[in-house]
Amino acid sequence: MRHLVIVPTYNEADNLGRLIDVLMDISGPTFHLLVVDDGSPDGTAQIAKSAAHQHPGRIFVLERAGKLGIGTAYVAGFQWAIAQGYDFVYEMDADFSHPPEALATMAHTLVGGEADLVVGSRYIGGVRVINWPMRRLILSTCASRYARLVTGLPILDTTAGFMGYRTSIFSKIRLDRIQAKGYFFQILMKYLVWKLGYRLKEIPIVFHERRDGQTKLSSGIFWEALVSVLFLPLGYRRYIQNTGHRCS
Repeated sequence: MRHLVIVPTYNEADNLGRLIDVLMDISGPTFHLLVVDDGSPDGTAQIAKSAAHQHPGRIFVLERAGKLGIGTAYVAGFQWAIAQGYDFVYEMDADFSHPPEALATMAHTLVGGEADLVVGSRYIGGVRVINWPMRRLILSTCASRYARLVTGLPILDTTAGFMGYRTSIFSKIRLDRIQAKGYFFQILMKYLVWKLGYRLKEIPIVFHERRDGQTKLSSGIFWEALVSVLFLPLGYRRYIQNTGHRCS
């Protein structure tokens, strides 16, 4: 079984080197890393390429020309993972907001057949978010509740960005049509997996606000999610491959 962690980056030079050190030492399955860098001017890609030389066959770098958004960065990573024959892929931020040690639990859940998509949840069993301003916590929890109300998704943390997939799922999804960013990308992927009849499972994590660097979230990402989610139950089929697979 081959496991790939995809980390999109833009100006993460303060965090990426430390994250790579941690990922390379995680116990459990051997995790490979794909850094998808959007032309960071702070040298993030150079840090990733240097690490790739130090860990040949485990770290890879995909450089893109400009800041194209986290959603399309993950899509590019998914397509790369499919071409390289990975069995499981994971979404993860570079800023240590997602606990790397939870990857082993995600992998165990996927390999054991308990789920096809595992979500590292901030809200299952209570709120576990460290150092977020109250305004942002309220925004996040309200966005998740709104998405659940509109879509019917059976999970608490619909906007979570820490996830693990069984790669075979992507054969049913039109990845080339996904241009979503931020919150809506995360909601969209969970919704498509669920509507295709695959199994979702939330596992609890502790989410830490970044210590170094700046957040990439913007008001535009929030409004994209607010509007796009409304049309998702009617328009999601455009993202589904015409393979005869029945959607729920």
